Amino acid sequence: MGNSYAGQLKSTRFEEVLHNSIEASLRSNTLVPRPIFSQLYLEAEQQLSSLEGGGRADNEEEEDEGEGGLEPSSPSNAYQLPPPPEGCCTTDGFCQAGKDLRLVSISQEPIEVPSGFLLVGAKSPSLPDHLLVCAVDKRFLPDDNGHNALLGFSGNCVGCGKKGFCYFTEFSNHINLKLSTQPKKQKHLKYYLVRNAQGALTKGPLICWKGSEFRSRQNSTNTCPSSLFPPLESSGSLAAFPSDPVPGTNPNIPVGAQQAGILPNSGPPKKRHKGWSPESKSTTDGGFPQGGGNRTKQEGTGVPCVPQPGLVGPASVTFPVVASGEPVSVPDNLLKICKAKPVIFKGHGNFPYLCGNLNDVVISPLLYTCYQNSQSLSRAYEQHGASTMQPISEETQLFLTVYYLVQLAADQVPLMEDLEQIFLRSWRESHLTEIRQYQQAPPQPFPPAPNTAAPVTSAQLPWLAGLAASSCNDSVHVIECTYSLAEGLSEMFRLLIEGKLSKTNYVVIICACRNAAIDSCIAVTGKYQARILSESLLSPAEYQREVHYELVTGKVDSLGAFFSSLCPEGDIDILLDKFHQENQGHVSSSFTASSTKKTAALDASGVPVCTSYRLEPRGIRPFQLAVAQKLLSHVCSIADSSTQNLDLGSFEKVDFLICIPPSEVTYQQTVFHVWHSGVLLELGLEKEPVTKQRAEQHVLKLDTEAQARFKAFLQNSFQNPHTLFVLIHDHAHWDLVSSAVHNIYSQSDPSVGLVDRLLNCREVKEAPNIVTLHVTSFPYALQTQHTLISPYNEIHWPVSYSNGVDLYHENKKYFGLSEFIDSTLSGHSLPLLRYDSSFEAMVTALGKRFPRLHSAVIRTFVLVQHYAAAMMAVSGLPQMKNHTSVETLEITQNLLNSPKQCPCGHGLMVLLRVPCSPLAAVAYERLAHVRARLALEEHFEIILGHPSSSITVGKHFVKQLKMWQKIEDAEWRPQTYLELEGLPCILIFSGMDPHGESLPRSLRYCDLRLINSSCLVRTALEQELGLAAYFVSNDAPLEKGAKIEVLESDGEKLSSTDEDEEAGVEGCFDAGSTSEKRSPVKRERSHSHDSASSSLSSKASGSVLYGESLAQLSGPPQGEPARSPPPCGPAEEGRTPGEIPRLRVSQGPMVVSRHSPGLAPQPDSSLRTGQRSLQVPAAPSSQLSSSSGSSSAMPTANVLVLQASQCSMAKACRQPPIVFLPKLVYDMLVSTDSSGLPKSASLLPSPSVMWTSSFRPLLSKMMTSTEQSLYYRQWTVPRPSHMDYGNRAEGRVDSFHPRRLLLSGPPQIGKTGAYLQFLSILSRMLIRLTEVDVYDEEEINTSLPEESDWHYLQLTDPWPDLELFKKMPFDYIIHDPKYEDASLICSHHQSIKSEDRGTSRKPEDLYVRRQTARMRLSKYAAYNTYHHCEQCHQYMGFHPHYQLYESTLHAFAFSYSMLGEEIQLHFIIPKSKEHHFVFSQPGGQLESMRLPLVTDKNHEHIKSPTFTPTTGRHEHGLFNLYHAMDGANHLHVLVVKEYEMAIYKKYWPNHIMLVLPSIFNSAGVGAAHFLIKELCYHNLELERNRQEELGVKPQDIWPFIVISDDSCVMWNVADVDCAGERSREFSWSERNVSLKYVMQHIEASPNITHYALIGMRKWTSKTRGHEVQEPFSRCHVHDFIILNVDLTQNVQYNQNRFTCDDVDFNLRVHSAGLLLCRFNRFSVMKKQIAVGGHRSFHITSKVSDSSVAIVPSQYICAPDSKHTFLAAPAQLLLEKFLQYHSHRFFPLSLKNHSHPVLSVDCYLNLGPQISVCYVSSRPHSLNISCSGVAFSGLLLYLCDSFVGASFLKKFHFLKGATLCVICQDRNSLRQTVVRLELEDEWQFRLRDEFQTANAKEDRPLFFLTGRHI
Repeated sequence: MGNSYAGQLKSTRFEEVLHNSIEASLRSNTLVPRPIFSQLYLEAEQQLSSLEGGGRADNEEEEDEGEGGLEPSSPSNAYQLPPPPEGCCTTDGFCQAGKDLRLVSISQEPIEVPSGFLLVGAKSPSLPDHLLVCAVDKRFLPDDNGHNALLGFSGNCVGCGKKGFCYFTEFSNHINLKLSTQPKKQKHLKYYLVRNAQGALTKGPLICWKGSEFRSRQNSTNTCPSSLFPPLESSGSLAAFPSDPVPGTNPNIPVGAQQAGILPNSGPPKKRHKGWSPESKSTTDGGFPQGGGNRTKQEGTGVPCVPQPGLVGPASVTFPVVASGEPVSVPDNLLKICKAKPVIFKGHGNFPYLCGNLNDVVISPLLYTCYQNSQSLSRAYEQHGASTMQPISEETQLFLTVYYLVQLAADQVPLMEDLEQIFLRSWRESHLTEIRQYQQAPPQPFPPAPNTAAPVTSAQLPWLAGLAASSCNDSVHVIECTYSLAEGLSEMFRLLIEGKLSKTNYVVIICACRNAAIDSCIAVTGKYQARILSESLLSPAEYQREVHYELVTGKVDSLGAFFSSLCPEGDIDILLDKFHQENQGHVSSSFTASSTKKTAALDASGVPVCTSYRLEPRGIRPFQLAVAQKLLSHVCSIADSSTQNLDLGSFEKVDFLICIPPSEVTYQQTVFHVWHSGVLLELGLEKEPVTKQRAEQHVLKLDTEAQARFKAFLQNSFQNPHTLFVLIHDHAHWDLVSSAVHNIYSQSDPSVGLVDRLLNCREVKEAPNIVTLHVTSFPYALQTQHTLISPYNEIHWPVSYSNGVDLYHENKKYFGLSEFIDSTLSGHSLPLLRYDSSFEAMVTALGKRFPRLHSAVIRTFVLVQHYAAAMMAVSGLPQMKNHTSVETLEITQNLLNSPKQCPCGHGLMVLLRVPCSPLAAVAYERLAHVRARLALEEHFEIILGHPSSSITVGKHFVKQLKMWQKIEDAEWRPQTYLELEGLPCILIFSGMDPHGESLPRSLRYCDLRLINSSCLVRTALEQELGLAAYFVSNDAPLEKGAKIEVLESDGEKLSSTDEDEEAGVEGCFDAGSTSEKRSPVKRERSHSHDSASSSLSSKASGSVLYGESLAQLSGPPQGEPARSPPPCGPAEEGRTPGEIPRLRVSQGPMVVSRHSPGLAPQPDSSLRTGQRSLQVPAAPSSQLSSSSGSSSAMPTANVLVLQASQCSMAKACRQPPIVFLPKLVYDMLVSTDSSGLPKSASLLPSPSVMWTSSFRPLLSKMMTSTEQSLYYRQWTVPRPSHMDYGNRAEGRVDSFHPRRLLLSGPPQIGKTGAYLQFLSILSRMLIRLTEVDVYDEEEINTSLPEESDWHYLQLTDPWPDLELFKKMPFDYIIHDPKYEDASLICSHHQSIKSEDRGTSRKPEDLYVRRQTARMRLSKYAAYNTYHHCEQCHQYMGFHPHYQLYESTLHAFAFSYSMLGEEIQLHFIIPKSKEHHFVFSQPGGQLESMRLPLVTDKNHEHIKSPTFTPTTGRHEHGLFNLYHAMDGANHLHVLVVKEYEMAIYKKYWPNHIMLVLPSIFNSAGVGAAHFLIKELCYHNLELERNRQEELGVKPQDIWPFIVISDDSCVMWNVADVDCAGERSREFSWSERNVSLKYVMQHIEASPNITHYALIGMRKWTSKTRGHEVQEPFSRCHVHDFIILNVDLTQNVQYNQNRFTCDDVDFNLRVHSAGLLLCRFNRFSVMKKQIAVGGHRSFHITSKVSDSSVAIVPSQYICAPDSKHTFLAAPAQLLLEKFLQYHSHRFFPLSLKNHSHPVLSVDCYLNLGPQISVCYVSSRPHSLNISCSGVAFSGLLLYLCDSFVGASFLKKFHFLKGATLCVICQDRNSLRQTVVRLELEDEWQFRLRDEFQTANAKEDRPLFFLTGRHI
């Protein structure tokens, strides 16, 4: 038939049944044979064996396709489609009758479904994105376990309505599936279809065809979720969708039945019973579409059933629980009798059907999951290469579970994590030798379990379990069954009904008979444990729905009635009304002292002033700055990496958008931060003054309107590619729901999955100019195996101390979770974490009385009742103190009394956290009602804080706030909680999660007693405790109170009440000492820092309760005489006489601690009986400690003056809030595991993730934040509903997003300030990146008078006129400011008086930093290696398609007579640049560098090759000329030293390198210039020869090269506008142009080949008009020169020179009669580069251990002396010595400018105070006329044969003038003296001979000095 159900039946079985049926019908004519198909249900045994995987009964030939895979397993079973009937429709998605079947098209249409049929979705291979809707008889579909589907098919077409398709082949043809393989229903019917809340048909859960195969897959991927068997997926994925049905759940079935894995339609059982009805839909696993079947199953949890299922929405995803055998009936009145719903955890083996009263039990698969995970431990080891090891046996698992349960205390709840650790440790111990080499055993967190080395057998198990349980006083009860678990469950229900398990918390049911395998389950029957566990299985959405349901249906009314019955004085409301009537018209006397009438300091206007209240100065703290800099360095490292993911150089400005959760308060708070931080001004996004509306543009609340604004943000980023957009996702752990989940729920809640839809959209991921920064205090859910954030891009808040050293000095200390926990430890004076034992006891008692009410409802009503009673007790109804707890009374007292301690009425804030919004509203209404009846409306405010709404504060309090904060605006209202500072108030803070709201410093109590303690997830816990995080002043000693301890510790003893009195109080109202009984260490060891607001008064049951005594404490009202208290002993003033002896005995002198409310209620048991007492307000401790520890010196009259300093705000700065927690959470925090961390740290980190394995080490206390991140990245994976779930599926293992960062830090520590500061410094850095420091110095020596007034008159000429230019005189004077310290060159044009030019700089100014200006880089700048942009990637050689550019090394040799040897240079030529060169054919030898023709006219080509000599600047040299050349084709050669070749090649792989010979490794720039010029002349000759053969004239070859410094960054042109043709009046402006423009302009000059050297001005901002007025000058050129190598053939650079070689060369060129032309209208900007260049030459001693600095005077020494030799070239020593100490050789020349030193054939810098006159000895050279000039010295430097005696005799010298002859060695020195006949006119002495301080092997230079006779 084509429909064989191979997944479950063997063909032999089918044949056998068929055969037997036929045979029976043939033999008998009376018997009606059983239908074959009804026989073909699998029997229970087979079901079990296939499910357990023991010998699979599956036919393996079925394709093992993946979820949703439609491909055939092999091409061999090709399938031929029958041809469709004539004229029918064959369109995909339509049936043959032409009706649309696609789910998207018909989801809203009513579809008629016959009884017994289900709608399912079929997958068509040709329409992979669509489901086709079909109606199928559900008998042919499987149950939840993949079984019991009848073979064959029966279906209808929902399109055309055709019915009765009996074959799936026929049906698949009708609906046009167009299959290429045999049609199988298992393969193509994929999903159930369900109606959602809107009635639309949507894709539901997968149809579970293959039960056994599915289960084995699921076991391997399943992971044990955390916590009190905590919310699994339910809390993560479904939390946000309260009103939506879950796919696959049926609202008509009791929710308990659906969730508990009770399968309402799992095939007909043997007897029909209440649990099964043929009409109800099969309840299957509901998952999210992208998860597929096996992923979602492990997500589900059994969820406790809720009453009246019709009213409660559908529940969470369910889990298939295997059921077999007879059903077990749940008794009808179970909940009523037991007072709690038992929670049954499925263990090993089979679990029976349940029927009957299913609402009263909860079934969960979590223990089963845990067992499965622990079975997979050995597989985890096998991955490490260990040999196969046996997993822990089922018997051992169960035995260890019993052992664990026995150990649990009565108030403890079992934790899956604990059980996992026990299994892990037990297994480790049994395989210790095998695994020791793989992983060291971790420390043992649990008491040692019994040795399980010998395996427990199934026969021994019940006996051993019973033995273990026998020691626990019936807390664990073991039931052994003979046949199946059903009998054990029935037995348990019987015992429960009979009340025989009242002391039993856990029932373990074991059936150990079946084939030596065991069945087991564990029922939690303890009322406390069962309630907590069943509630922990609710998702937040279900929790909210349940509470709402109880409130709406009035179920809570019974609670109110119960409270009324408790109050002996009658109903509280009656009392309140009575009190109200009695006090109407006159306010309670306790509050007559109005806060404004107190004695206090008054300001000028007569308004009281509080000295303690001051607004915090805004500023950036050292920590925030450090974090901002860390963020910046991470962004820079992304930009610096070779991945090219962020090109910082291309951005000009920064913009940002901060995304926050949809909380109005958080929104206003963030807007306020942005507005006041100045970041908008800093980023240049706004101008002064910035309005709040402008700040709001940068903060996005992720609500329904967010999408449009985010789209605008994306559009903005797309339109501004040169702006770097920082997308900040604050509170980033909120809403991590995948957008795929949103697709299911989109109609009902558009905000679901919004973060994923917006921040993870393709546009954000791909935009190169968006950096995403996630900011959170709880990063765990973003640290999974699938996270998008690289671990290298995580920034963690730094720790304040390292090895005891304070890393960042701050005046405030942060108090976070760890500090709160530390405060509970012994030796600390202040337990900041507390729990309220009497409150907990009452909640437990009421929980037993009202089992059907959720504990959140009970807790809220009890706490509100406590607050109401406390308010009444403090207001003058003392009898009510017995109806509240000590802790609540303390809070209320301090709340009401704090405003009276301050002249301005500042008070404290009490935070009351009520997560469930309906309950928060109830609490608000109730407390507001009580407050109104007590006439306290003006004493304190009650504020209901809800995320979606803004703050509402009464007018009276708004007025007070405005007065305190000096706000004039009449419309002002507080919009953030921070603005409530100093306001006495109860803030009822609702919402399931806090959204990052900050609380003011006046927060004194953080009441978290109502947080959902059953949902134990690390993020949730830390998030709640983060509300109390706080900064305290550093000067306040918080750790150990010394002077304060005396009163505190003894007070503690007094306040604990007597045991007999304790026993008399009803259990649920006990007076607070149960905490001491249960955990004495934790409570007694730590006492408070302040008397009234901490444990002292919290132990005292009453303290001051009467209004009268309170009135006296706050000082008498004005106009009333001050009454003095009754006289008592000095130290005990104000107490009743009976108390004094007790106080004296225990205390001695009393030290009153500093305490802001000032009211120090003394511990006093007599107050219980209602005695009144008078008390003195406590004075500040600082004053008391100075009065020898006694308050006797304080007369009462002075007390009133001191009260201003007792404002509660004074304490607020010094002490964090006190936090009240549920007992369960308190225990979780203060108990530590073996690693020393609180137990809460080992919980599942977030509800949206799960552990990868039970096989994981514990977190360690020593772990840094980074290590903790790596731990979570290794051991957690996201659930399918998490937005990162699909991340790894993208193909790459490294799927991190490159531009995504994560900043994590503790709550309220200042992360917002840090990231806003980061934006500022990022903006500054970007501006800095687009700016460079360029030299900005005025030209020097411009004021020297010139004799010639000859000017180049053609002001508008673009190019010089050759004939005119030749007539211009050469200006010898150096004008380049870098030569300010150089010797002046004299010429016949100057008549300089000696005083005209003194020292240009003071000696101490010589090393002063040269003047620079910061300039913005233009688009035509030259760049260093740090610049990356799209355009120049290829130019730089970092193009993604290429590996590092291939280069070839070519030798190039030429001979040079002056050096007397052949010079061999090497070229490194990248493949991409070979077209610039000529190579021999064949052989590929480098022959020459191609040169263009003078006549070439190519606008995209620069003719002159550019040579850039460089050293030490491989990173910083400006060699990227791509933008400077505006993309034009050009030849650029870097000239490098041999030892630097490799590093330059690495950084500039696509540049041509000219490598100097190794002998020049220590040479200066002169050598590079010399070799460039000689090489280029030689190349010119070669090119002339080569091109002459092609018919080109030699003079037509382009003879120019450019020699450019490696620091030339930009080029400018001055545009001159002349008023008239020859007028001297003109205006000019300067603009930036490309080097291409400059070069093409110069290269186009007429007669250009007649110029030897062309240059341009150096840029300066101080350019004067006359400098650019003359378009051309004939003068020195520097830095960027265009050199004619043809004309200068015989003029060489001096290859030995280090400094001034360009001046020297300019003078040689001019003296050779050649033209130097400077284009004055062009200027070059030179960047200041702090490394490399001439700075790379360091002069050091050759003696290695000499650390003495070498000064220039030591650069020379006498020959043969024992002077320290220096490691530096001789030439460098000579030049440096002459620069600083030439006056030693030329004393007459000092400041004697009219008598310069004659320098022959060279220019050496003799320092700024000596002038030189340059003459050339070459014949026919141009020299200045020296007639009439008497020289004060003669310098002969390495003079050649052109210098003769007759030449020197032309010059006249002053008497006493000095001579300095410099030669290579002593021999040539003597020869020179003889040859030049120097001894005729000069006198020499032996001691006048010197040498540079070089060793002989370093070839020192020698010089001889003499005097003119």
